[in-house]
Amino acid sequence: MRRPSRRLALAALFSLAALPALPQTRPWPSQPIRVIVPFAAGTSDTVARLVGTEMSKALGQPVVIDNRPGAGGNIGSEACARATPDGHTICLGTISSHAINPAIYPRIPYDNLRDFAPITQLAAQPNALAVTPNFPARNVPELVAYLRGRPARDVAFGTSGVGTSIHLAGALFGQLTGTELEHVPYRGSAGVATALMSGELPMAFDNFSSVWPLAREGKLRILGVTSLQRAPAAPDIPTVAETVPGFESLSWHGLFAPARVPPEIVARLNQEAVAALRTPAVADRFRDLGITPVGSTPDDFRSFVASETRRWGEVAHRANIQLD
Repeated sequence: MRRPSRRLALAALFSLAALPALPQTRPWPSQPIRVIVPFAAGTSDTVARLVGTEMSKALGQPVVIDNRPGAGGNIGSEACARATPDGHTICLGTISSHAINPAIYPRIPYDNLRDFAPITQLAAQPNALAVTPNFPARNVPELVAYLRGRPARDVAFGTSGVGTSIHLAGALFGQLTGTELEHVPYRGSAGVATALMSGELPMAFDNFSSVWPLAREGKLRILGVTSLQRAPAAPDIPTVAETVPGFESLSWHGLFAPARVPPEIVARLNQEAVAALRTPAVADRFRDLGITPVGSTPDDFRSFVASETRRWGEVAHRANIQLD
């Protein structure tokens, strides 16, 4: 059998060299994963750090938390929506940034449904209806009767800010009970708690995890939680819905990626985030904070966000809540 000539062998080599190089796909993740948290340090930050720490162990890359507060979560959320869609930048989203803000900010710089790929709902926690220790109403039925017997806006309720989920919880409470309350925004939960404990403020809606430790110390009273079921951490406290049917207001957290991130990366992020929620390090800490882990699929989370957007948009419209 004749061997190929040297000339033919060289021609073959030159032909191979002339072929276009095939693209080489680097394994993901190939660098640290950045999680943008569009709020300052607080519950959202804690949720992101707890879950991120566990995810980093499975992904083999650090998960770095990047706090970008401002404009009610709009600044950090926009940064996530505009990030390179390679799965190395994702963000934490909440009921505020991804359900309420589209209704109350007329010039919001992102579309909460179109510009993101939902990964999973991480957690949910009830808010709480809290009052100063010497408030005359001892429960929700007494509170409703008390409010109906007074002039409109004679009683104020405090929250950690205009347009927040707890602001809209107060608006929904007024709509469902036929009462009118004066909203007083504070700069964060610490200001609300201080005002309640001092008697400067008669009542407030706030995250359950913020007021529950103070209630256990007798520094304020919780009349009701805003979930449909009683909080496992405080089963003796009734829900507001036991008196006001249909009343529900949950603060929630979830992970989002930019819209064009490949679906296989979204699936992997979902897998590791859900696994992180099941670890004792996360589950035990969530329980201490009164937070319930969720761990939904991307499709279920997308449907949930769309439903929340419609629901809270209607509440904000009825209450005429709008920000510049």
